[in-house]
Amino acid sequence: MDGLLYEAQRQGRISFYMTHYGEEAMMGSAAALSNDDTVFGQYREAFILLYRGFSIDDCMNQCFSNELDGGKGRQMPVHYGSQKHNFQTISSPLGTQIPQAAGAAYALKLRGDKTCSICFFGEGAASEGDFHAGLNMAATLGCPVIFFCRNNGYAISTPSSEQYKGDGIAARGIGYGIDTIRVDGNDVLAVYNATKTARAMAVEQNRPVLIEAMTYRVGHHSTSDDSTKYRDRKEVEERAQFDNPITRLRRHLESKQWWSAAEEEDLRKRTRTTILKSFASAEQKKKPSLDGLFSDVYDVLPPHLTQQQEELRTLLQKYPEYLNTDEYASSLKN
Repeated sequence: MDGLLYEAQRQGRISFYMTHYGEEAMMGSAAALSNDDTVFGQYREAFILLYRGFSIDDCMNQCFSNELDGGKGRQMPVHYGSQKHNFQTISSPLGTQIPQAAGAAYALKLRGDKTCSICFFGEGAASEGDFHAGLNMAATLGCPVIFFCRNNGYAISTPSSEQYKGDGIAARGIGYGIDTIRVDGNDVLAVYNATKTARAMAVEQNRPVLIEAMTYRVGHHSTSDDSTKYRDRKEVEERAQFDNPITRLRRHLESKQWWSAAEEEDLRKRTRTTILKSFASAEQKKKPSLDGLFSDVYDVLPPHLTQQQEELRTLLQKYPEYLNTDEYASSLKN
């Protein structure tokens, strides 16, 4: 899916995309959580949604912002969200989700739900003020929250060596009195066990836990970035070859005779067929209804928005040759 949608953006078929290359082992965290746990993602957590039943079709519809997009076309591509899957909608600004996750965890504690929230962010977001506010709030209030830092070495174009001094992000958790785990972020089993342990501590003891998963961002930060401008291509190729999370897991499974090259090839072919079919279907669907420009902010539409809605309807009826709405799911003029 990453490969196809990345190329689709380069062809101008979607506006933006971010890949998971090099960080695929974070899937282990999805398996360690309960589906009732609330997730606050950053950019590269589509794996949790897929693990919980969010379909490839759902991903494609969101990235194409079509009529079946759950966000009604209001978000950039890969800014997923799903109430059904307890996944809060992703927002672009760095760090905003960190204090939100602490607050949500405090609410879960007060309700006695025996669940937790988990918040994903990169080491670059840990430089934001929201990181410190969120961790301090969680520590002092005893919030059942897992702060999961994907330390992938780069905050867009800034290497970690230029972001901070000291020993990574883990030391900051200790400074706030938060139990902290540092884990090999390219080992899916290690990530699973770290997250499982952290969840047990958070839920059973009502306390926050910080996980720092050491990994490497193989892909560009996004389709708006060209990482060859600030790092050596050979470095990237070596990390992709020798510390690839998928390759490491596959070799482990093959060594136990739990998996084979033939099964691998068959799975890849079937998956590619599924994704191509979903891609083609999503691209052909209409855009969301223009009614979505006015809905879902107020319970009852206020007078000033009602007036704007009527004004738009009048313009659509008056100038159909200039304001064609055929590509939209429905029109205000109907």
